[in-house]
Amino acid sequence: MRKVGAISLLLTTGLWGWSQAAAPPNPLYEQRQEANPDGIGKFYLGREISHVMGHRAASWLERPERELEERTDLLLNSLPISEGDVVADIGAGSGYFAWRIAQRVGRKGKVLAVDIQPEMLEILRKNMETQGVVHQVEPILGSITDPRLPPSGVDLALMVDVYHEFSHPYEMTEKLVEGLKPGGWLVLVEYRAEDPAVPIKRLHKMTENQVKKEMEVHNLEYVETIGILPWQHILVFRKPDHPS
Repeated sequence: MRKVGAISLLLTTGLWGWSQAAAPPNPLYEQRQEANPDGIGKFYLGREISHVMGHRAASWLERPERELEERTDLLLNSLPISEGDVVADIGAGSGYFAWRIAQRVGRKGKVLAVDIQPEMLEILRKNMETQGVVHQVEPILGSITDPRLPPSGVDLALMVDVYHEFSHPYEMTEKLVEGLKPGGWLVLVEYRAEDPAVPIKRLHKMTENQVKKEMEVHNLEYVETIGILPWQHILVFRKPDHPS
């Protein structure tokens, strides 16, 4: 599998720098009156949190044109996934990525497909049966504060267009980091808010700087931003090999 940029350098040379996490905001969240209709009126580090896309929109996740619009093939090829890995697909939805990742981790690997909507997980189960990967994909009903991953059990946690919908992003990210193995990867894929031409509502997009700001308060190191997708950026972080 192809590894990109700084990921390839780190894996081949073992080079790594680490710094102490920044202090989280106090209070963590603000509630404001001037809420965007697409948001919940709750702000985290200056960003308004968006509404969650419900299970009734699952067909949009599976739209035939998605691969061409978003180049999901390039995204998957950019991820540091190896055979036998345990990968957490956070906000897995209908399982669009889960079964594709299952093919890459093979029978010795595992995909932990996390969603907070039981209806989405039911759709996912049916899709995994159709794709023949039901034994490699484990559906997990998470909560709004906890993805319920095994402690230090995950090689890579992937969030595709989902982080901006977390109602408790600080708590969720803390639990995600706890679930990563030392040296494990956290990858966020978000529509580029810097680009007004990206045809997505504003609160469903994030800037690169905002993602970095929100990850700085956790035990994570920024690795790189991969800019090969038409509408989204891929932001890669890594949990240090040693404790904070």
